[in-house]
Amino acid sequence: MSPAPSSVPGGPARGSAGLPAVDPALTETISRDLDDVEERLLAAVAHADELADATSRHLVVAGGKRVRPMLTLLCAQLGDGTGPQVLTAAVAVELTHLASLYHDDVMDSAAVRRGAPSAHALWGNDIAILTGDLLFARASRLVADLGPDAVRLQAETFERLCLGQMHETTGPRPGEDAVAHHLQVLADKTGSLIATSARYGAGLAGCGRDVVDVVAAYGERVGVAFQLADDVLDLAETTQQTGKTPGTDLREGVATLPVLLARQRAAGGDAQARDLVEVLDGDLSGDDALAAAVQALRASSVTEQAQAQARQWGEDAVAALDPLPAGAVKDALVAFARGVTDRSS
Repeated sequence: MSPAPSSVPGGPARGSAGLPAVDPALTETISRDLDDVEERLLAAVAHADELADATSRHLVVAGGKRVRPMLTLLCAQLGDGTGPQVLTAAVAVELTHLASLYHDDVMDSAAVRRGAPSAHALWGNDIAILTGDLLFARASRLVADLGPDAVRLQAETFERLCLGQMHETTGPRPGEDAVAHHLQVLADKTGSLIATSARYGAGLAGCGRDVVDVVAAYGERVGVAFQLADDVLDLAETTQQTGKTPGTDLREGVATLPVLLARQRAAGGDAQARDLVEVLDGDLSGDDALAAAVQALRASSVTEQAQAQARQWGEDAVAALDPLPAGAVKDALVAFARGVTDRSS
């Protein structure tokens, strides 16, 4: 199954997986390789056990932007291009990402993922968690064929994913800055795997340590930018933009940057922010109450401030690319970093 072309609202035309269409030849190459990755993904999640096969395939066939494998394939173009090891790594990072989504949806009580019912809504929490574990295991089996350095990187990334989820669950410690805590959670939960995706691509394609370090720094920052944009997208007016009900994070009490900024301002004595926080802390179980809270937060200047921070992280990702030579790959990485934050504008 080929991934459907996607577009960024208000942004440039895009190729497969949200790859900015800055160079037709590069777009064609990445699109072709992504078709291969998609076939390998379906093969990787196949099980002889009927239940495991159904649950493991669920999020793969639901689609997705395939951002992580796209970055693996794109960064490989800085070296020798896509080879068998690069394709294996591209599948492994997407499996790792998918596995984390099964777990996240259980912890966040999310009913919808990618426009489809979440796995735990269909099969229950236990099966959803075990399916995530199965996908982590499949990803580890693939990475084992890439050598000890790749295995170590996968383990370090998995550790950061777990720590990020743990720290998101427990929240900031007493006296800890809530915004800084949130940014670290995003770096661990999202930035780490995106950085690993880029690192795999460049490293397995024969790039030197200097290039690998550059794309890893880029990936970490663009991952944070991506999630900060998602914080704002949770307030989007339509489910079509996000694949989930607007205000889902708000209802579930998930910390997002606009909410944290509102609380920060309220603690500093801002009367408007105090009124907003009072609305956010009310009973949001009803749809009307949730819609009103979403509208109030969307209209507040804290949302603009959150958008500005997302754009700044995107620009920091672009700045990390300065040591790379000019060319189509660098142009695509720059456009991608800016495009992910355009989603929330």
